[in-house]
Amino acid sequence: MFKKILISEDHESINISVQKTLEDLNFDNFEYVYYCDDALAKAQKALREKKPYDLLITDLYYEEDHHPQKLKDGRELISAIRQEQPDIKIIVFSAEHKSGIIDSLFNDYGINGYVRKARNDSKELKKAITSVYNNENYLSLDLKQEVKKLNNYEFTTYDITLVSLLSQGVLQKNIPVFLQNNNIKPNSLSSIEKKLNTLKEELGISNNEQLVAFCKDLGII
Repeated sequence: MFKKILISEDHESINISVQKTLEDLNFDNFEYVYYCDDALAKAQKALREKKPYDLLITDLYYEEDHHPQKLKDGRELISAIRQEQPDIKIIVFSAEHKSGIIDSLFNDYGINGYVRKARNDSKELKKAITSVYNNENYLSLDLKQEVKKLNNYEFTTYDITLVSLLSQGVLQKNIPVFLQNNNIKPNSLSSIEKKLNTLKEELGISNNEQLVAFCKDLGII
């Protein structure tokens, strides 16, 4: 199993809970921090001493307080540690549920596992640690289904632009003006209506309000 684990979590009660989960799995060589900058500093120090961590468990969002930080969130921490130690395994433990954001963590940030803070999250974290150790990416079944739903339809930049404008309160009939002013084509009202109708049909959604809400839930706008 993993020889040395680093926990980065800014909420003390959750940090303690993660430590307890590791103890249940008979891990005793782990350290914890509450700030991203401290996590990076520990990882760098461990590398200099040739005793690197082989697993990082990190939150995604960190609350700001009176300790100014260079690294603001889990994404920045993951990127920074990957530059220092490309082969480290990373599990994100977060309350985030938007499938677009979770999918991005795997595809753009190369994480190895994602566990949502929810019911039975301790059990899920144990499963994730075991799977990641066996070189298998981990995502719980319910989240896999949500990510699959996202990937079943490939949203284009044009799609996202249209839905984003709707989410900003721009009326459908006024979208052509914005597209024309920004040299985005097709920009006729009929083309826009056809595209939005296709989106709603593909996603099983009946109106623009539901389309906006769906895309917000996915995290693509």
